[in-house]
Amino acid sequence: MKGWLYLLLCLPLARPGVVQDFNHVERCKDSLYMGTPPRGYLNHVYKKICQRLQDRPRYVTLYDPRRRMPVYSAYTFKKSDGEKSVDQPWMYEPQLASGLGSSNMEPFSPSSSSRMLLDSQATLEDFADVVQYERGHLNPDQHQADPVDKAATYALTNVVPQIREFNMGPWAQHEDRIRQRLNNYCRGTAYVVTGTTTAGNMIRRNNNDRVGIPEYVWTAYCCTDFDRNAPYLERYRFPTFGAYGLNDRVNNAVVEVPLKTLEKFLKGRMDVDKNFQIFYNDCIPDEM
Repeated sequence: MKGWLYLLLCLPLARPGVVQDFNHVERCKDSLYMGTPPRGYLNHVYKKICQRLQDRPRYVTLYDPRRRMPVYSAYTFKKSDGEKSVDQPWMYEPQLASGLGSSNMEPFSPSSSSRMLLDSQATLEDFADVVQYERGHLNPDQHQADPVDKAATYALTNVVPQIREFNMGPWAQHEDRIRQRLNNYCRGTAYVVTGTTTAGNMIRRNNNDRVGIPEYVWTAYCCTDFDRNAPYLERYRFPTFGAYGLNDRVNNAVVEVPLKTLEKFLKGRMDVDKNFQIFYNDCIPDEM
């Protein structure tokens, strides 16, 4: 009897996917600076996802099941050459559809069309006839190095509809700028959070609202162990800096700003309280 009780107590740690919190390594705690997610979100319908592939935690996503879009993804940056994967299968999160589903993301297949799946998250069909939008990663595969980590970024729970001109222009350029900066000047672990704001616009299919369209896409990184001898124009952007861009065809330049400036900008555009904070202690190490 005691053995069965022990197994039951351990079960939540063994099968994370959709989780109550991120306070354990198996619940993607290591994807977050100081193991702490962004705080201050007021919407209690959001789902916390520990994105897993091949039975290993890969990154964190806070997901809005009503708009079928991620609110943010949080991950650790891995030094990479910036090469983008090709022919990766798109995947979905089984536990959003059913608590009995696998804790690993799974590739879409002809059988991946149950009502529970359609109700709980975006599907490939939602993006099929919207040529003006790209599937924009929040955790981009160019910020990962391991092939499985790169593959794990191809989950529809990690992408939002981005206007093609924004996705392939200013946003892609910024992702590569950050990749080069962290490659060159971050000596330790770099933690990244990339998220969205919405203004209520949706992709519609069969006269139904299906997927939320971001108004802005934003991002911030935290790297406390960095090269103090880096050129000033790079050094002053450590240990943390942020950016945001308008998801549109025009006026879509990505603006880099200090972390507190980004948080102030977002407070007026998201359902958060006055204590909204992207990184624990604003990415200031306790010893500083």
